[in-house]
Amino acid sequence: MKTSITLKELDNEPLLVVPQRYKRDDQEPSFFSDGNPMPVIPTVDMESLTLKETKAFDLQKLHSTCKTWGIFQLVNHGVSSSVMEKLKYEIEEFYKLPLEEKMRYELRPGDFEGYGQTILHSDDQKVDWADRFYMVFNPIHRRKPHLLPKLPSLLRESMETYFKEIQKLAMVLFNLMGEALGVDNKEMEDMFEDGMQSVRMTYYPPCPQPELVMGISPHSDATGITILSQVNGVEGFQVKKDGVWIPVNILPNAFVVIVGDILEILSNGTYKSVEHRATVNSSKERISIAIFFNPKFEAEIGPFTCTTTQESPPLFRRLRMEQYVKTFFSRKLDGKSFLKEMKIERDTLTD
Repeated sequence: MKTSITLKELDNEPLLVVPQRYKRDDQEPSFFSDGNPMPVIPTVDMESLTLKETKAFDLQKLHSTCKTWGIFQLVNHGVSSSVMEKLKYEIEEFYKLPLEEKMRYELRPGDFEGYGQTILHSDDQKVDWADRFYMVFNPIHRRKPHLLPKLPSLLRESMETYFKEIQKLAMVLFNLMGEALGVDNKEMEDMFEDGMQSVRMTYYPPCPQPELVMGISPHSDATGITILSQVNGVEGFQVKKDGVWIPVNILPNAFVVIVGDILEILSNGTYKSVEHRATVNSSKERISIAIFFNPKFEAEIGPFTCTTTQESPPLFRRLRMEQYVKTFFSRKLDGKSFLKEMKIERDTLTD
């Protein structure tokens, strides 16, 4: 497992053309209107979901959205706007640091946590147009001592505060999704409470030829859910719906909640993980922060019992979370290919 140089190292000279290692010839075009309105991902109101008078209707909407879209914007989520703004400011300050300071957190050989670019699995693999900082922050004993504990103090403090609020929100969402699926709250909590949680801060610099590169390759997340926030208000996030890439206009102060592969497995295919990607532009940098929520490392991933019947047998094989993570990070991002490998092959019998 190798990592490439960071894009900041290319800043020494003004770039007029994109280096070959970043050029992509496999890009699918974004949505073309052809006179039709662009589809818009659903919005879910957290306040309505917790009110007795509106919960039943909104829970059904959440259920339907997870089945048909696998993604939604969450508004009125209850996470303090001051906490969010402080974190966003500190992330922007982090990416302004001199390169040598950021390289203190550099990805180490054989590891997938730290600061750098695309993890390379082959010499001819294309590199995403982004610098990323990825690390596991929960359970606490899994934290790498050279990462979160060594971050600039103001960034570390704002992250810790944000983590606490976002953890509470994620468990409420898991319980609501479980309720909609008919999964007992205790079963959901046993799976996700104090589970593997990680963060990815991503910096997408301006690009002289944005149509030739990809900010992050098309993929679905190997998670239960992902909670994404746009740091500096620059668009670029896209989702694939019915074979078409749709740009997402992220609402102010909203979170984008993404259904991951693990939730598709646990729901036995009822909920659908969604492919997404990031594009870049020629004049503005873009920054985002994503929090990934997964089961406990010791948990076994497989369809919940209540989601299977004799008529609807398990669609996915079972695998311990620890092995699931190792396998995922040993591969490059490639659509929903990892989820496909988790599917059980069933021979079709004919008379």
